[in-house]
Amino acid sequence: MALQLYFHPFSSYCQKALVALYENDVPFERQILDGPDSPAMQRLAALWPMKRFPVLVDGDRTIMEATCIIEYLGLYYPGPLSLIPADPKEALETRLMDRFFDNYVSTPQQRIVFDALRPEDARDPYGVAQAREMLDTSYAWLDRTMAGRTWATGEQFSLADCAAAPFLFYADWTHPIDARYANVLAYRRRLLQRPSFARAVDEARPYRGFFPLGAPDRD
Repeated sequence: MALQLYFHPFSSYCQKALVALYENDVPFERQILDGPDSPAMQRLAALWPMKRFPVLVDGDRTIMEATCIIEYLGLYYPGPLSLIPADPKEALETRLMDRFFDNYVSTPQQRIVFDALRPEDARDPYGVAQAREMLDTSYAWLDRTMAGRTWATGEQFSLADCAAAPFLFYADWTHPIDARYANVLAYRRRLLQRPSFARAVDEARPYRGFFPLGAPDRD
């Protein structure tokens, strides 16, 4: 039975999982979540009542959360590129950077986007200001960290880069990366040139009109 991925192409966390699948040409069946009443969403709700995605189904196994999906693929569907280093110390650094991109880039970015989706009288300007401050802090830290690195942990593309690609992509749309963070901007450009992520970006182009802050005319 083929792997099934429940996802939406415009979702950053889904793109994180897609990058891993594309990096190693892992075949899978697409279960695109086209709205709350779509057949795929109804099947997802039966599998995972939280109805968060992506979700990977492998026979009788259901794997939630993008990071866990990528770890699962490495264990059960390994390919030429190992996205989790075999060395435990290198693996720890990879997971640390993965958590950084999840918690300190994606989380504040999504807080700003979700606020824009609220009715005007329910918005949280203070929370948005905090999120923007966190993104500025994250950009500054990442700029120092990426000095001399090609990818998130060095010269090897990894789980951390699967996270960085969509999260920095949308973060720059939401709260533009300042020109003084040249290392971050160069890293973002490299990620966009990576064939696996370029494919995910192209597949999501038809949905750009849904971005509540207005998708910029670039990328």
